[in-house]
Amino acid sequence: MSAPAARAPARAPSCAIDFGTSNSAIALPAPGGGVELVEVEPGRRTMPTAVFYQVEGLAAHEEPQRAYGREALAAYMEGHEGRLMRSMKSILGSSLAEQSTEVGAGRSVRYLDVVSGYLRHLKSLAEQQAGAPLERAVLGRPVYFVDGDPVRDAQAQQALEDAARAVGLRELSFQYEPIAAALDYEQTVQREQLVLVADIGGGTSDFSLVRVGPERRRRLERQGDILANHGVHVAGTDFDRHIELASILPLCGYKGLGPRRPGETPREVPSRVYFDLATWHLINTVYSPRRMAELRRMGGFYGDPTQYRRLMTVLEQRLGHALVGQAEAAKIAVAEGGATRIDLARLEPGLHATLDGAQAVQALDAQLQRIVAAADETLRAGGVRADAVDAVYFTGGSTGFRPLTERIAARLPAALAWHGDRDASVARGLGVQALRLFA
Repeated sequence: MSAPAARAPARAPSCAIDFGTSNSAIALPAPGGGVELVEVEPGRRTMPTAVFYQVEGLAAHEEPQRAYGREALAAYMEGHEGRLMRSMKSILGSSLAEQSTEVGAGRSVRYLDVVSGYLRHLKSLAEQQAGAPLERAVLGRPVYFVDGDPVRDAQAQQALEDAARAVGLRELSFQYEPIAAALDYEQTVQREQLVLVADIGGGTSDFSLVRVGPERRRRLERQGDILANHGVHVAGTDFDRHIELASILPLCGYKGLGPRRPGETPREVPSRVYFDLATWHLINTVYSPRRMAELRRMGGFYGDPTQYRRLMTVLEQRLGHALVGQAEAAKIAVAEGGATRIDLARLEPGLHATLDGAQAVQALDAQLQRIVAAADETLRAGGVRADAVDAVYFTGGSTGFRPLTERIAARLPAALAWHGDRDASVARGLGVQALRLFA
């Protein structure tokens, strides 16, 4: 009688990570089949891609404590001493990735270590839920980390891979984020369709033209179903920047004029500080001693001393991140309908700005046009007429801005518009890919 065949050892579960510019999520195989998102914050399956390095009260030998997600944002808003890091994905493919930045109290941290620390936090939460170590993962990536530069784009993916391997993820695969969204959408379709996936998040607007259907979703190899991919590095954080430049920073002198002098046309005040204040990963640069010394000498450039005083309040109280957050909140409020009032009392008692739908569209028109043009280019690259598309599937946080989705839908008159889970459909689709790849 022959001995029973030995069972192959059970493999540790895989995971799927959607490391987003604004929000992130991680998916695991579900016990009953399919995939499930890990609870990364109490009652929540997604969390802001944010880290706060708290240096308050540290002894000389102690390392900064780190808070993540909404806890990180709260620590910053409550005024704890330290450094808030957001939009870390934006530094991938840039020279900043290997550089270090100060976080306060004489401490510094390498930007890429910020990314790996955030991934480690996500992974540890998933391991708690899985009850086992995780070493295999599918990671999402935009169609282009960097527009028009294949070398830097490859460097960006390599930097993300290095950060993932640094936290113990040894077996890795990458998938385009809009393709992942298509895999999630495909779980619901009853017939074959040609779908344009519009994944518009915080950092990029990505499009994929994909054939989906009940028969096709059984296949592991789907390359032949992908007709075209295209994307542009314009999305939600760019919207926030332009909203802030249009509605908040003019009160601090943006596009303001210098003093009037006889026989001279007043010049516009220098604008660099405003662009830096409106860009998440550059805000901290304006607080450096050299920049601050330079800006303190610029009062004479301003024809309106009140505007200059407000600017210096922003700088001296380090309100840059808070103002970007207020611009983001105003964008969301307008997207949900109506006008909004932006309270700027921290700059000056009683000061406020207003934003309505028309003003938002005017501020963002050039960005909206670029995104719609990217959708058109995806169809051209796939050799498909607009009226041949069965559905357009919207996902990503910025698809909550209705004027944008309406412009895209108008380019596809025969397509049914579907709105997926703006924050979670990419993570679930990456989970579907991980199940197929590692099962």
